[in-house]
Parts: sequence; structure tokens; C-alpha cells
Amino acid sequence: MSESAGAGPGPVRSRPTGLPRWRLWVLLVALVAILLSTLVWLAGRYEDSQLQSSLERDAADAVSDLRSGLTRNVQSLQALQAGAPGPARWAGDAQQLLHERRELVRVEWRDEQLDVLAFAETPYRAPVFARIGRPDTSAHVALACANARRASGPAYGISYFLPQPNGLGIEVMELCLPQASGGEPAGYVVATYALGQMLSSLVGPQLSRGQDVSFTEADGTRLAMHGGLRRGTRVFTAQQLLDLPGNTLVLRMDNWRAEPDLFPNVLTALVTAMSIALLSVLFLLGKDMRRRLQAENDLADALAFRKAMEDSLVTGLRARDLAGRITYVNPAFCDMVGFSPEELLGHATPAPYWPPERAGEYQQRQEVRLAGRHVPPREGFESVFMRKDGSRFPVLIIEAPLINAHGVQTGWMSAFLDISEQRRVEELSRASQERLQATARLATVGEMASLLSHELNQPLAAISSYATGSLNLLSGGAGGSAPVPAELQLALRRIAEQAERAGRVIKSVHDFIRRREQAREAVPPRDLLDAVMPLVGLQARKLGVRVETRIEAGLPPVLCDRTMVEQVLLNLARNAMQAMDEAGLAHPSLLLQVRRAAAGEGAPAAKDWLEFSVADRGPGIAPEVRERLFTPFFTTKAEGMGLGLSMCRTVVEQHGGFLAWEPNRPRGTIFRFTLPTGAAENPEPPAGRAAATTA
Repeated sequence: MSESAGAGPGPVRSRPTGLPRWRLWVLLVALVAILLSTLVWLAGRYEDSQLQSSLERDAADAVSDLRSGLTRNVQSLQALQAGAPGPARWAGDAQQLLHERRELVRVEWRDEQLDVLAFAETPYRAPVFARIGRPDTSAHVALACANARRASGPAYGISYFLPQPNGLGIEVMELCLPQASGGEPAGYVVATYALGQMLSSLVGPQLSRGQDVSFTEADGTRLAMHGGLRRGTRVFTAQQLLDLPGNTLVLRMDNWRAEPDLFPNVLTALVTAMSIALLSVLFLLGKDMRRRLQAENDLADALAFRKAMEDSLVTGLRARDLAGRITYVNPAFCDMVGFSPEELLGHATPAPYWPPERAGEYQQRQEVRLAGRHVPPREGFESVFMRKDGSRFPVLIIEAPLINAHGVQTGWMSAFLDISEQRRVEELSRASQERLQATARLATVGEMASLLSHELNQPLAAISSYATGSLNLLSGGAGGSAPVPAELQLALRRIAEQAERAGRVIKSVHDFIRRREQAREAVPPRDLLDAVMPLVGLQARKLGVRVETRIEAGLPPVLCDRTMVEQVLLNLARNAMQAMDEAGLAHPSLLLQVRRAAAGEGAPAAKDWLEFSVADRGPGIAPEVRERLFTPFFTTKAEGMGLGLSMCRTVVEQHGGFLAWEPNRPRGTIFRFTLPTGAAENPEPPAGRAAATTA
């Protein structure tokens, strides 16, 4: 629009409102450029985070490789002493070990005073102690062996720099491994590690290729390094602690990278921009579809309400016709098996969610069901399904005939419940079992301390008596003969003092163990069985064992440490079920029984004792095992420690009772033990059974 102005220089045109179109395009281009730059920056940050995460994983894998290699070396060093070899044979075996393990530069056999009996040097380099001599490093060996002696196991010393004849040097670390023979110290095996060779030999080549791997101190000083050439201007660093007995090393891994390429990130940004454009088009199409569907809302509301009720169920639903084809599934069932409705509807046997190894069994069961020859139980039955990703999960299936409005059966309707949560509860029960096992380990420590107290008290008392008697003899005979050296008297006096000190230490440990008797309480026998039955029942279901309990009526409570007695019952029951499972019995059964102890001759107090028994139908106990049945650390299981029955006997005997076994007729074994009742003030075990403990 324009207007004329008589006094003006010419016509004046009206300006358009708003921004010109070209400016809108400029703003749009600027917005896209900013978006692309942001995406490129984010892609670079994401790439950095991925590289750092990968480096952290590599560092953790390198520490794992080092631990495995060191553990393998400890086992090999322990094998050197097998068969009590002489120094010459030992040196030959050690030389062979050094030829196989490049990270070891020297292996020594030392006696209890750390004197070298035999040694071997690595064949891959000149003797590492040629310049300064081995005696100059004895302090490091003594420190490592002192730690090993205290820990009764392998111990590592701190690393130190070892100069070499060529003017250079290496960082080394000592490993001391104590040896024993017949339960007595028999010297040490000392191995010297080269830290640099540890990195090149024990860390996998796929981890060290293209990366710098090094041991550093806490302040970052490198002790040893291994790796390739540095390429790039950016460095990524990851650190992991290698915690060893007696020493802790810091493993550092550096990864050098060049600047990221621009083209892949720009390409990623362009794809993202196209995705945004596509989403915008989809949004516009959605608006158009909503306008078209507006007219159908009235009809869709009724259908949506019905579908919402079905979709809100957490129970999976499935319908099949009389031919076995799937005609309906709800979302809960689809989520359960991981298949979409399109993949399931119309599908006949075998169903895609059947495990291949059970397809034949399920096919036969469905044929019987569709033929009407078997009505499924109303309480349902358990089965196993397979998700789309291949994982298995247990389900509870409840099936019923599908009847139409005319009363005619048109198929079968099934409801499915995922019972994985129930299995999780069983896992919690297993965790409770592990806590009881932890209590058993504590009892094992008490058993070992008791054995040491019993076995060492008498020798220590004899040592003290002999030393005191020797002092008395020397003092009495000194008047008519040469004076007794003061050093000899001092040595004998020190022997007596140290023997008495060792006796006091053992007595304090023994007194500490006996304090557990203060935790005893009166517990009904049924409560003891009820406490262990969930754990026993869990293992019984896995092994197919039928468990039966019998408790005599009117039994009084027993005075006991409840936790330890429950552990005794659990250990005996588990041993019985494992024995029956290994024997492969067709119908294994287990009987847990509580009754009054049988009175024997000279046992008037038998009424104050209850007898617990665990009976199985297993193969029994072999004759060669019977004599060592209760010996600590004796076991017939590959994964056992041999402390279960020993711990059980110790717990029962601490309560004043006995633990014995006898053959079960016609087959199997019965373990029996007695406990005092709460009414007994000074209970005495039944004499008729006491002999069975030593049988």
C-alpha cells in the first residue's frame, strides 16, 4: 500500500511487519549450526568417556592377570619342596621354574635362620646381585619372611632399586614363602621378582599393546614401565591398586590418543539432525491422524476400557483354539516371554517360548490336553518358559476350558504367573544358610585353638620343668667344680621363662573359647528343628529327598547354645543328603528325630538328657573312613575342608553330651548326639551311650 505526499520528494511505501524471510532463514541456519557444533562437542566428550571407561576396564583386567600370575607362581614355589628334595635336586627344579617364569630373577632355599641352602639364577640375564651382593639386601628378605611367619603364608616385601653392572638398574621385590614339615617350620623359599618383567610377562599382550603399563609410588614416581610408543597428544590414565600380603603396588595404565577425527562426528550430527527432521514429520502426521480419529473416539472408548482392564493385569493370559493355535495374548504375557503379539497369534506347536530341550515333553503334554484325556489340576502346575533372548524362567500355569455363550468348548484359557520372585526368596534362604556356615567357621577356629591348647600345654610344661631342674642341678653342683658360665644360666632361665609365657598365652586362648558357654538358653526341641527345616527343605527339594521329623511328646527344653546346635543339625542333615545324592538313590529319605536318651547302667540322670538323631538311607561309611571320621581337616569331598564333623563333635562335647554314629538297617547311617535338658543342674551323659563316642 502507498500514498502520495505533495510536499515530499516521492511516494512513501509502508514497511512490512515482522522479520524478513531471509532473516528467518539466517536464524534457522545459525540454529542448525549451533546444534551441529553442540552435537560434535558432545560426541567428542562421549568418545573420551568411552576411552576412559575402556582404559579402566583394561587396568582392572591387568591387575587380575597379575594376581593370577602371582598365585600361580606361589603354587609352583610350594611344589619345589614336595618330597623333601636335596639342595642339588632343588636347585635343578628351581632352574627349570626360572626358565619358565621370566618375571622371577632368583629363587633361594633358606633355613629358619635365613641362611641360604640353595639358589638358582634366571638364565635370561646376568646375575642381578653381581654388583652389590646378596647380603646387602638381607634386610628386605628378613622383613618379608617376618611378615610371612606372622601370617603363616606368603608375604611380599617392599620394592627396592637394584643397581646392575651395566650402569643401569632394575626395581625388584622379594617374596617369602614359609615351609613346614610335620607341622613344624622347615625354612623358607625366597623368590625375587623384577617389576618390569612382571609387567611384560604377567600382563596380557592385548592389554599392554599400544598402552603404557607401569608400577608407580603414591606420589606418581614410576618404579617400572612396559609398553609401546607414545602416539598422539592426548593421554588417558587409569590406576588400580595391586594389594599383596605385606605390600601394595599402584598399577598405572596410560593410553595416548590423537585428536578425534572431525568427519565421523559431523556425520553423526547430520544423522541426528535428519532424525530430528523425521520426528518433526512424524509429529505432523500424528496431528493429522488425531484429526481423522476424532470421529471414532466414541466407539474406541468402549474398546479401550475393555482393553485397559486386560492390559492392567500382571498375570499373563493366553487363549488357544481346539487345534492348539494361539488366538489371544495379553501384554503381560508378551512382556513375560519377550515376544510381540504378532509373533505369537496364530502360532501352533512348538511354541516359540518353549525351551528346545523340553519341546518334546511339552508337545506330548499338549496333545494329551487337547484330546481331553487329562484335566489340568485346579491349583496349577509349574513349568519353564524361554524368553526371546534365550533366558529361562519358571512359571505357574493354571488352565481351564474356554466355553462360549452357547456352552460349547472352543479352546483353552491359560493364566501364567512368573514365580522368579519365589526363587529369589529361596536364594535369601540360601543366604541364611551361608550365615550359619560363617558361624561354623568360627566354631572351627575354636576347635583348632582347643587342639593346640591340648597338644602344646604338656610339652611346654615339660620344657619349663627340665629348664628349672637344670638350673637347680647347676646351682647345687657349682661348689665342687668349675663355676658355671653365666651365659649358660641365663640361657636356661630364658628357656623356662619363655615356656611359661607360651603356656599363659595358650591358657588365655583356651579361656576365651570357654566363654561361649555363657550364651546357653532353654530351647524347645521343636524350635531347633523348625529353625533348620527351611534350609534342609530347600536342599531336599533340589536333590529330591523326602524329609521326615519325629519328636516325642512331652519333651522338656534343652539347655544349649541355640545357634551352634542348629549348625550341628544342619551339617549332619546336609552331609546325609549329599551322601544319598552321590549314591544316586531312586527314593532318598531323611529322618530327623528327638527323644529322651535311653538310660543305661549307672546312668540315673538319663531322664535329664535328650537324644537327637539324623538317619539317612545312603551308602553308609566306608571302613577306611571310620577311624578318621572326626579328625579335623580329613574329608572325602573334593571341595570340603574336613571341619564339619569335628566342629559338630566339639559343640556337642562343650555341652557335656556325646556325638556318635552307627549303621542304619538295612542301609544308611545314623548320627546321634545328646544335649542336657533345662531342668538338669549338673547333668551327666547317659553311660550306655558314652562308649559310642570312642567307638
